[in-house]
This record gives sequence, structure tokens and C-alpha cells, in this order.
Amino acid sequence: MKIYTKGGDKGTTSLVGGKRVPKNHPRVEAYGDLDELISFVGIIIGDTDIAQVKSDLRKIQENLMLISAHFASDGSVKALKEVKEEAIVWLEGEIDRMTGALPPQTAFILPGAPRVSSECHVARTICRRAERHSLAIGTGGEGNTEVSEQLIIGQKYLNRLSDYLFTLARYLCIENDEKEEFWLP
Repeated sequence: MKIYTKGGDKGTTSLVGGKRVPKNHPRVEAYGDLDELISFVGIIIGDTDIAQVKSDLRKIQENLMLISAHFASDGSVKALKEVKEEAIVWLEGEIDRMTGALPPQTAFILPGAPRVSSECHVARTICRRAERHSLAIGTGGEGNTEVSEQLIIGQKYLNRLSDYLFTLARYLCIENDEKEEFWLP
């Protein structure tokens, strides 16, 4: 099977379900950001030595793939596996667990050493962009005002995931015996 189809040569692509849309369609923007985020989380997995963090990030990648599938759907495919609210609750629990092991945050943090901590900050910013782009889905940005439950759960998940990635950045800094750098105006 060839990797290229030539179907997108005129600036369109297919959503899950078959509907063709421009490559700058709100759904394509949102799931494109998720594709980038999933890839960047893979970099973090490769750069950490903490087995539990690797496992947790793989779980996050799987949830992001589900969210991406829902963002990419034209609504005609009903058999997509759902992201559950429990995934958000799990992120909150992990944020709380890591926060309990961290010193209080006294100022804005400047990403720096270790590299894996800064990678978490980059992933966090990609996640925030994905969340912003997802807001155009179903809110008129695509000529549709219907908002699905899975879209709402996906948006909540991204909101919480950015908090998780911020906390993970701090956690990995401490776990790697590095000092956090603060921005003090």
C-alpha cells in the first residue's frame, strides 16, 4: 500500500466519515495540533527514565488519539470509542499527587534544565493551542452549532492535560535534582 493518495493535492482532506473539507478547516486545525502533541509526548517518553511517567504518558497518548478521532469525525461514524470523564479525574489525581511532592510555586517558571522538563512546557503550549483550536468546532467556526458530549469532554481533557504537563515539568525538574528557575519582575 502506498502512503500517498494524492487526494489532498488540491488543499482538501477527508474527515472520519468521508466528508471532504479544506485543510485549514477547524476540525483539521484541532486534530493537527493533537497529532503534534501526541508526537511531542513521545519525545518526553523517550527522554525520561521514570517508568511510571512513561506509562502515564502512553496512556495520555491513547486518550489523545481518541479525542483526535472525535475531532476528526464528520459525525456520521457512531462506533468511535468514547473518552470517559474518568480520564479527566485521573489527570486531576496525578496533578494532586505530583503537587504534593513539590515545593510551593512562588513565581512564574522559566523553562530550562533539565531538557525533559522544558519538553513538558513545550507540550503544554501545544496542548493549549489544541484546546483553543477545538473551540471553533461546533461553535459556529465550522457553520455548525451542535456541540457533542465527546467534544466537550475532549476540551476539558485538554484543559486539564495542560495543567498536568505544567505540573509534570516541575516534578521532573525536582526528580532530576535541578533547581527551578523563576521569573521575578
